[in-house]
Amino acid sequence: MDQQLTLSVVDQSPVRTGGTATEALRETIALAVATESLGYKRYWLAEHHNLPNFAGTSPEVLIGQIAARTNTIRVGSGGVMLSHYSALKVAENFRLLESLYPGRIDLGIGRAPGSDQLTAIALAYPGTPRDVRHFPQQVCDLVAFLAGSLDQSHVFAGIRAGPGNSTMPHVWLLGSRAESAHLAARLGLPFSYAHFFSIGVEDGPGIVASYRQNFQPSVYLSEPLVNVAVHVLCADTEKEALKLASSRNLAKLKSALGIHNGIPSVEEALSYPYRKNEMAYIDQFRRSYIDGNPLQVRAGLAAIAETYHTSDISIVSICHGFAERLRSYELVAEVCGNKGYNGRCSPKATIVR
Repeated sequence: MDQQLTLSVVDQSPVRTGGTATEALRETIALAVATESLGYKRYWLAEHHNLPNFAGTSPEVLIGQIAARTNTIRVGSGGVMLSHYSALKVAENFRLLESLYPGRIDLGIGRAPGSDQLTAIALAYPGTPRDVRHFPQQVCDLVAFLAGSLDQSHVFAGIRAGPGNSTMPHVWLLGSRAESAHLAARLGLPFSYAHFFSIGVEDGPGIVASYRQNFQPSVYLSEPLVNVAVHVLCADTEKEALKLASSRNLAKLKSALGIHNGIPSVEEALSYPYRKNEMAYIDQFRRSYIDGNPLQVRAGLAAIAETYHTSDISIVSICHGFAERLRSYELVAEVCGNKGYNGRCSPKATIVR
């Protein structure tokens, strides 16, 4: 590998078939503690609504829980779906977190709803869902509230987001489309590309290149900063990695079919009667995932780094078993030479009860 990768984690708090959301959330906390010892730089929590496969509905709450149990790893949202909320309230949530854990909080902002249309309506009720055209202004207002820099001509100029005079969390724009990349470039903010969405990834390098080309330096960032989030499953052998990945693949297929009953077991995934069109769907999204043994994963991550011209990569790992998921992060940290890597850790010793 030509360059040292900076590795981080994006966690969607997956719920396994037959498991509970409580178990998934405890595993999220345990994984955060473990990956800190493995040298990962950031731990970002996703936001989903009305999706039983994922337990993370409120990244702000999980950020506080994880930051309280860790010491050095940055903790943040991957991301807050800003269109559902007021810029002031989000600013106060993250200023509070930054006050408690100064220098460790990231605020990743997403443009997508993270839910279906009816759920988006319920989140806004009794108001109405915000038009996505308001999103750029929401981002501008949010950043200004965080920095205490609202223009005097702004209708809310006299309002200060509390508490006190905390430092400002790192703000990122997240997305898989050009709109978010262009907004990040215009505002001089870092951009995280969601390669793990596996939607339109062939356009990803161009979107990231456009962000760099149009980047305007700001008081927050002097030059473009790109992170890429990728689906990865690593095991001691390629055969084992592909076996573990089958549970994730079936979960994604079922989700596309409107079936949300958790991440299935490997046994269920291997015995599932796949139709030809279902296998074609799986083969399509798997092309953007990196599954394999440590050397294969390292090569895959190196290829992503070269494609997007960044060494800053976040890893999303989903499978049925927690021990196997943690082992995947361990193997990646080891093979990629994570700075601060302290060796293998035990999941049993870290799960919160």
